[in-house]
Amino acid sequence: MKKNFSQQEAIILNFWEEHQTFKKSLDQTRNNQPYVFFDGPPFATGLPHHGHLLISSIKDVLARYFTMKGFFVERRFGWDCHGLPIEHEIDKKLEMSSKEALETIGIKAYNQECRNIVMRYSKEWEAQINRLGRWVDFKNDYKTLDMSFMESVWWVFHEIWKKDLIYQGTKVLGYSPALGTVLSNFEANSNYKVTQDPSIKIFFESTNFDFLVWTTTPWTLPSNLGLCVHPELEYALVQGSRSKPFIVLQSMADSLGEVLKTMKGSELEGLSYKPLYTFFEVDQNLYYKVFCDPYVSESQGTGIVHLAPTYGEEDLRIMKKYELHLLPYLLDQHGFFLESADLLKKLYFKDADKVIIKNLKERNRLQEVTQITHSYPFCPRSQTPLIYLAIPSWYIAVEKIKDQLVENNKTISWVPDHI
Repeated sequence: MKKNFSQQEAIILNFWEEHQTFKKSLDQTRNNQPYVFFDGPPFATGLPHHGHLLISSIKDVLARYFTMKGFFVERRFGWDCHGLPIEHEIDKKLEMSSKEALETIGIKAYNQECRNIVMRYSKEWEAQINRLGRWVDFKNDYKTLDMSFMESVWWVFHEIWKKDLIYQGTKVLGYSPALGTVLSNFEANSNYKVTQDPSIKIFFESTNFDFLVWTTTPWTLPSNLGLCVHPELEYALVQGSRSKPFIVLQSMADSLGEVLKTMKGSELEGLSYKPLYTFFEVDQNLYYKVFCDPYVSESQGTGIVHLAPTYGEEDLRIMKKYELHLLPYLLDQHGFFLESADLLKKLYFKDADKVIIKNLKERNRLQEVTQITHSYPFCPRSQTPLIYLAIPSWYIAVEKIKDQLVENNKTISWVPDHI
């Protein structure tokens, strides 16, 4: 006899509902030792997909297992009501960024717009989770917008603050110009696409010679504050077709001209050069110099990297190493150049590449222009390219408790164990 599994599942669900089976299982263990379970809550602004359903099945198995072991496992469903998924929906509705909306309609009105949609698909979620056969309490659910929940988060933050583990710092994070906000590491790394970008080699002028520098982000050149070489690699002073000689990695020097002299990268440290652009004020006694760091690779480029600490993680780290903290911001919150950027003003950062390349060619600073095909991060919601941007924010000093966290992790039964 052929079985109709879908029909059988419906019969079982009806039986559970008619006999209040889930409630009875909780009543049987209510006075037992609790096994604390909090659901990592989904957003109700979107519908459940395969990933949600898979994780829900695993959560259900764990909760049933510990109930069978005699524990009281209260299973309250939760809803995430904060963050980008909510704001992005409202931004699209209002046709402006959250920052612009706050300035236009105010915090109270903006919050109400968000509240209006946070439970949009809650009934569809409940139907799908129940259809999955998962036992969970929807009537006694929690929402992250509940005052009790928010106060519990602030309590945790306060406890961390009292332990002197909160600090304010500046880090380079994935930033979405379309949304006008930074993304979490998970979001920033979730949507890489193969794309083409310009790969250019340009001359930075010094007094008696030039530096041949490689970059795949021409739009960051107006924010340049330094050059970086590897302290242990060999570099060469080369006489090419230009009137002035230039410095480049020795391994590629022979193909570019006559080698006049060689030196270690460390010998170049502290040398000055002329900026490509002067869109902001700089103490030239501190900046527009050559710095050293072993992160520079000889496998690609010219062995000389340009540093724009506002838009690069390694760039910022190196400048901090030299105790230099200037961060010139030439883009607005949506990735367009500011009025102060002269020939680039109001240009979208990706569109600025062509203008900069044309300008450098006209000034005889361009040595080579090609295209590079590589993987680049895009915003998972707007499908637009991200910017890596230096953002001041508050952080937890995890490094102070790293050893303790590692020891605690060793006491956990991870499944699978390689996690």
